[in-house]
Amino acid sequence: MTQPPLSRQIQILEKKLGTQLFGRTSRKVELTSAGAMLLPRARQILDLCIKTELDVRRVSSGEAGAMTVGYTAIAGQSALPLLLRRAADSMPGVSFMLRELVSTDQMDGLVKGSVDLGLLRPIVARPGIVSRPLMKDRLVVALPAGSSLLGGMPIKEGAPLPLGKLDRLPLLMYSTKEARYFHDLVLRLFASAGAHANITQYASQIPALLAFVQAGLGVTLVPASAMASAPAGVDFHEIDGSHGIQELNRVDLELAWNEETANPAVRRLLELIDSEGLGVSDSAGSSASDPKGLAASEPDS
Repeated sequence: MTQPPLSRQIQILEKKLGTQLFGRTSRKVELTSAGAMLLPRARQILDLCIKTELDVRRVSSGEAGAMTVGYTAIAGQSALPLLLRRAADSMPGVSFMLRELVSTDQMDGLVKGSVDLGLLRPIVARPGIVSRPLMKDRLVVALPAGSSLLGGMPIKEGAPLPLGKLDRLPLLMYSTKEARYFHDLVLRLFASAGAHANITQYASQIPALLAFVQAGLGVTLVPASAMASAPAGVDFHEIDGSHGIQELNRVDLELAWNEETANPAVRRLLELIDSEGLGVSDSAGSSASDPKGLAASEPDS
């Protein structure tokens, strides 16, 4: 800028602030006390303008911002840490707000916009909500350790257990409202094995069901991935695969979001998962994938 327009800009600024910023003599020009106070703040303002422009661009591209992630209790011990680790590596500027919610509450949050991304079980779809497979698991039998519920029948810990052996035993069951997915799956498995489901307690969360088992109140079926964080005093057994149960015994975890989301970080994270997956092996030890390269399978424990 040449001298004349520079002088005019200084005069305009001094008039706006109502004070003189420069002391001028025929020999020199120097800052007044007011000008000396303004100088560092002016530099901060300019720096903030530049930073704001960069931040706005980063948020619009999904490189920065915030995201609310809903997850089930068991997903919080398996899929969620993997998802956060991958996001931290590739999206360090995005902060995550985590909310542990049952699948139905996550779906409500996705519809209302209070949840950006959900890690939930397959439930009845809602208009505008998109989901895709994320991980696969299976159910296993959870029994009180050293329990006589099986009538003294000796069975090696971890050995496959026919569901027929659970016929009419006190069954700790999933809530029909908050955990309908697991409730219906357990009933289908019992029906396939010709076993009567003698339901004595209901709970919406897997940790609560395992607490009932630990207290010796009955048996239940939980995802295999829950074994890693199970309380002491609970034994687990694989479900015997006869009667076609092996094909029926499949537990899915899905990634869901609102297709009208205005959060660029959601789109960026989905692209990241599409391109790189979560790097988890399926129960057979091979890499799992779906047509979009997203699905993987939860570890056996």
